[in-house]
Amino acid sequence: MCDGPAEGTPVEGTPVGEAPADGGAPDDDGPPPGSRSPLRGMLPDLSPLRSSREYRLLWSAGAVSVLGGFLTYVAVPLQVKEMTGSYLAVGLIAAAEIVPTIVFGLWGGALADSVDRRRLVLASELGLGLLSVMLLVNALLPEPMLWPLYLFVALLSALDGLQRPSLDALVPQVVAHDRLTAAAALNSLRWQIGAIVGPSLAGVLVATGGVETAYALDVVSFAVSLVLLLRLRTSPPPTGGEKPSLRRIAEGVRYARSRPELLGTYAVDAAAMFFAFPNTLFPFLADRLDAPWSLGLMYGAGAVGSMLVGMTSGWTSRVHRHGRAVAYGAAVWGLAVAAAGWTSNVWLVLLCLTAAGGADMVSGLFRSTLWNQTIPDELRGRLAGLELLSFTVGPQCGQVRAGTAASLVGVRASFWSGGLMCAASVGLLAAALPKLMSYDARTDEHAVRMRELRRERQEQP
Repeated sequence: MCDGPAEGTPVEGTPVGEAPADGGAPDDDGPPPGSRSPLRGMLPDLSPLRSSREYRLLWSAGAVSVLGGFLTYVAVPLQVKEMTGSYLAVGLIAAAEIVPTIVFGLWGGALADSVDRRRLVLASELGLGLLSVMLLVNALLPEPMLWPLYLFVALLSALDGLQRPSLDALVPQVVAHDRLTAAAALNSLRWQIGAIVGPSLAGVLVATGGVETAYALDVVSFAVSLVLLLRLRTSPPPTGGEKPSLRRIAEGVRYARSRPELLGTYAVDAAAMFFAFPNTLFPFLADRLDAPWSLGLMYGAGAVGSMLVGMTSGWTSRVHRHGRAVAYGAAVWGLAVAAAGWTSNVWLVLLCLTAAGGADMVSGLFRSTLWNQTIPDELRGRLAGLELLSFTVGPQCGQVRAGTAASLVGVRASFWSGGLMCAASVGLLAAALPKLMSYDARTDEHAVRMRELRRERQEQP
């Protein structure tokens, strides 16, 4: 549970982003530079959680949802594997997610710039919870059906596409500009903890109580998350917001095209995930290595690496060339996945997957910071929709690629070939996108403009 405000209780209905009733505005400056010890400077910056009630609620609700979501993330492919024994059938789970994610991610971004973001988040969360109930009901049938799994996964992706842009667009509203890197690190840390605990817990639950137990706990997680999200203040659309339309979506696309450094982050992430996201093959790799006990560890290894970076993320606020960090992290991710495919020792595989997770954390952290520090609020929802496509469609297509490649050349070859292609493609993109590699948050015109706008809003009475 998140802590309440330091003093008093904000009045329900106060718009997100306005000064809290307790006077603890999300833009307070915190300790002066240089006041921290070197060790403390490496620890995560918790100031977004301390200074913003809204961010505490968002973070806490997300932590519960992430934990429950990872239970289903492991249970669905495992259930399909047990029902079919097919590489392709498992890979098609991701295929069922692709079109709904694209369509509803773009539409959800337009909605986030046109409606109350809090209401959209709540409605989507309720729908996601109901779909989780349906997965549970199907699993409890005497003979569970296969086709509903693909249908439910597609619907889950559609609702997630509607919700995610609003969630992402809320963060810059409730967290100070200079603390957005810290907020990104905390969001990643939340995900990492869920990615470690969730798969490990799912492995135990599925082994002892079946997939239905994992689905049941996911239902509970949605209920808790919904209660937390209900406490958020209203979040009216930006001034001048219009009804969602294809024209509005096109405006967001045109803005992204005008920003080569933004396009570069999308392209690097999409390439990294397409070529080197082999998670759908973990059940088969564990069998190939004669280590079925390692399945949960494989799903959690990347999160361990990410968490190690997140727990020492104090250094990230001193990095200003975010584009380079995005590219370097993505290249190391690919090389680590390739190494996991080369080795036949399960412990080395887990070590490589851990290294891959750490590199992905670095890339994702600075990608998120670049987005949040430079995109205007009136475009934030639509750009968040494009971001959603870059970091969800890539993994979904990557799982299809991994499953198809495994059926043709084998599981381990699918790993190492994809990892090498990832590193090569990131290198080509870095060479082709000089704006990405030269980006500097201290001097970039968009970052400077957004920093000045936030300062002006803070100074207003």
